[in-house]
Formats: sequence, C-alpha cells, structure tokens
Amino acid sequence: MTSPLSTLESSRLAVPRREQSAAYGHDAGLLVLRLALGLTMAAHGAQKLLGWFGGPGLDGTGQFFTMSGYPAGRTMAIVAGLSETLGGLGLAIGLLTPLAAAAVVGTMINALAVKWGGGFFAPKGVEYELLLTIGAAALTLTGPGRFAADRFVPGLRVHRPVRGVAALVLAVVVAGVVLMVRK
Repeated sequence: MTSPLSTLESSRLAVPRREQSAAYGHDAGLLVLRLALGLTMAAHGAQKLLGWFGGPGLDGTGQFFTMSGYPAGRTMAIVAGLSETLGGLGLAIGLLTPLAAAAVVGTMINALAVKWGGGFFAPKGVEYELLLTIGAAALTLTGPGRFAADRFVPGLRVHRPVRGVAALVLAVVVAGVVLMVRK
C-alpha cells in the first residue's frame, strides 16, 4: 500500500527532473552558440594578427584600417585582432563571458560602421556582421550557461543580467569613442 506521503514525494521529484532536463538543454544550446560564435571570432582575429586562414596579417589589416579612416591603422589592427581573438576564445570556453562578448560586440559595431551602406545581404551587406553582433549581445545578456569556465570563477558562478547590461554599455561606449576618431 502506498502512503500519501510517498505519492506526494514522487510527484515533487517529477517536476524538478523535467526542469533540470530543460535547463541542461538550454545550457547545451548556449554552449553550441558560444563555440560557433567564439571560434568564428577567434579565427577572424587570427587572420588579422597572424595572417592565418588566408588573412592579411597585421600589415594588410593595418592598411585596411588606414584606408577605412582609422588613425594608426596598425595599432587599430592589433586592437581589433586581440579583441576578436581573445573575445572569441573567452566566449568559446565561457570565461569572463560578459567581457568577452562585449569585446566582440564593440569590434563588430565598428565593422558594421565600415560596411554600412552596402545593403543587407552579402557580399557587400552587413548581414554577417549584424548576426555576430546580435549573437554576442545575446550571450552577454543570457550568460554562458552551466557548461562554462565562469562556473569556476568566484563572483561569476551565477550570471547576473546587470553585468551583461553593463558590459554592453561598455562595448557601445568604447566602440563609439573609436568611431569618433575615425575620419
């Protein structure tokens, strides 16, 4: 014979299991998004910094930045390359996620400003840059999920949306300052 307490306990256990399963699916989805976006950005940064993956390296990227109206093109290439590489790797492993995503957002705001005016669709449009920017902004706001290195960093174990908002504000302000020095 089953007691009323055992029925009550089993019904309580069923709900958390479903919620836990959904949470793991959510975290797995965030991991996939972080890996795709982060590794893509890290590869773009490696193109700029090291000339890997058919990229122009620092000299070619510096010339591009100079032609695009940025002062000190080579310095800007280093800043963009490091922001993309370190931000992308940070996203991929989920380390300092709000700042890593903010680095990507800030860099991509500048990329959008340079490409703006060519329409929405590739090859001259901004669809790719816009998708990367919005994906990074979304990760800034949602946090990295459970499958991330942030879970081992005191103070970052639990995502706080206010940190994501602050990181996005920082990204927009810094990107705006950089755009103001562009001719």
